[in-house]
Amino acid sequence: MKQTEQSSLYSDLDKMSTLELLEGINTEDCKVPQIVAGCIPQISLLVDGIVERMRRGGRVFYIGAGTSGRIGITDASEIFPTYGLDDAFIGIIAGGDGAIRRAVEGAEDNRRQGWEDVQAFNPTPNDTIVGITASGGAPYVLGALRHARDIGMLTACISCNQDAPSKKVAEIPIIAVVGPEFVTGSTRMKAGTATKLILNMISTSVMIRLGHVKGNRMVDMQLTNKKLVDRGTRMIMAETGISDYEKAKALLLEHGSVRAVIDEITDR
Repeated sequence: MKQTEQSSLYSDLDKMSTLELLEGINTEDCKVPQIVAGCIPQISLLVDGIVERMRRGGRVFYIGAGTSGRIGITDASEIFPTYGLDDAFIGIIAGGDGAIRRAVEGAEDNRRQGWEDVQAFNPTPNDTIVGITASGGAPYVLGALRHARDIGMLTACISCNQDAPSKKVAEIPIIAVVGPEFVTGSTRMKAGTATKLILNMISTSVMIRLGHVKGNRMVDMQLTNKKLVDRGTRMIMAETGISDYEKAKALLLEHGSVRAVIDEITDR
């Protein structure tokens, strides 16, 4: 039986108190980071492969169904506002954008549709595809991985089953076996948490390696609200030695990014 479908370690959840439920969920959640830690060698291989390809103009496609697809879209959508790199990470979900909010019945069972959805973006061998499927067996994802590998894309998968079919298709399998869920089969829980942790590691490390972080600061973040303008202003003050907040803010708004201000001052 798939680990993600094994029966919960906890019985009679419907008879538990609120405190017992929360303590049980937390106990299971605490297991996830150490399991993800065991995946770091594979994650490292993937990050290095992505960086190499992105330096040649490649992109990263996250593709999944249901919860897996939604988590991929969340991570991909945060790259531009955080690091200023547009369309570098693309999230694709079975059933299309409508499936982000509401499940589309049977979408993950269509083996051909996954690759058709990727093709809409004109993929090239410089691109990378990461198939996200907790069970490791979603046909929508497997079909996309097989076709992507055929055209020379770097292929990886994230799954929570040791014998995941996706493991046989992807060049770099990342397998985080988190064990039975607190609610049997509810992979939005530990499996979802593991997936989010892994995607955070991948995208953040790639962006740092590509130079979108200076020191420990997001110098290419987009100035989309007052909070981020304030953060950017304080970054400039810390990096340049400017002590006048209003002066630093004016420079930021004039140049449009923390990086632009720092580069100009550095080049003087």
